[in-house]
Amino acid sequence: MTISMHAASVPVFKQMLGSLVSILEKAETYAEERKIDPAVLLQLRLFPDMFPLVRQVQIACDFAKGVTARLADAEVPAYDDTEQTIEQLKVRVERTIAFVDSFDASRFEGAEEREIVTRPGTPKERRFSGQDYLLTYGLPQFFFHVTTAYALLRHSGLGIGKRDYMGAY
Repeated sequence: MTISMHAASVPVFKQMLGSLVSILEKAETYAEERKIDPAVLLQLRLFPDMFPLVRQVQIACDFAKGVTARLADAEVPAYDDTEQTIEQLKVRVERTIAFVDSFDASRFEGAEEREIVTRPGTPKERRFSGQDYLLTYGLPQFFFHVTTAYALLRHSGLGIGKRDYMGAY
């Protein structure tokens, strides 16, 4: 039995982005209860050379929408990276979920063989088959940024665990 490109991507993105919304909601409550400026949480880093929480969430969304659009042979929507509050980040994640969920499985037919070109015309240009793009690039990148967002908030003392990370499945 084979798995479709849609089944290997869209439900995964929706599950993990849904868990990210829930974690961000808990972070809002955590900041309020402890009288922490939520802006401080948005700038959390595990090490100075890493992106802060706000950027981790933005990039996770970018990978979810970008991978989905490319596999569905659709235009990748551009989102401005202007979020300055947890609420704005939640809106971005929810907007990404809606985008990812807007594609019918039929749009992914043949996607495993479709050529995907990242950063075209630059020295960092890469060419993948759709399957390789999803499995060796898109999903690992997405999970890295979702996991880092989770780890930043957990490290800051937010009481979350594996169940929060996994979300509803």
